[in-house]
Amino acid sequence: MTVIDQAAELTPAIAEKVGCHYFPPQEYEIGREQIREFARSVHDEHPAHRFEAAAAELGYDTLIAPVTFVSVIGTRLLPELFEHLLIGYAVSDVLHTDQQILLRRPLQVGDRLSSDLCLESFRRSSGTDVMVTSNTVTDPAGIDVIITRTTFVARTGGHTEPAIAAALHNLMRS
Repeated sequence: MTVIDQAAELTPAIAEKVGCHYFPPQEYEIGREQIREFARSVHDEHPAHRFEAAAAELGYDTLIAPVTFVSVIGTRLLPELFEHLLIGYAVSDVLHTDQQILLRRPLQVGDRLSSDLCLESFRRSSGTDVMVTSNTVTDPAGIDVIITRTTFVARTGGHTEPAIAAALHNLMRS
């Protein structure tokens, strides 16, 4: 009979990244037509997403984005998240299981935003890897605009079939 010492298992590279931060070098600037197009795509008909006058009635100088516009920023950062923090995984290897969003103020045309990506935790249990990441999005003054926390789950050692991974990669880029 062979006895396997669980403590002797190799620690995955990702475990060393817990608590690490990655600051993507580029800012994300929000454009007027991006807000309008996104609002149309998610069927959000609120006039403040389409007309400056409607946004002004709410006290804003320009169009405001739907709350779910945050996903545009997050999707743009996925390749960097997996390259720098979620080491050993690809988008096609994980299931996005939970998302929390704290929006400090509406996103607006002209916002230039920077991100601080962090791997908050990693745990392995019963053949499953659970990873929690955060993204703190700030304006040029360093003021928090958005804080997101995302949980990803993957099978320990599991990888997606290459053809499926390629199809998912192409879909994410379209």
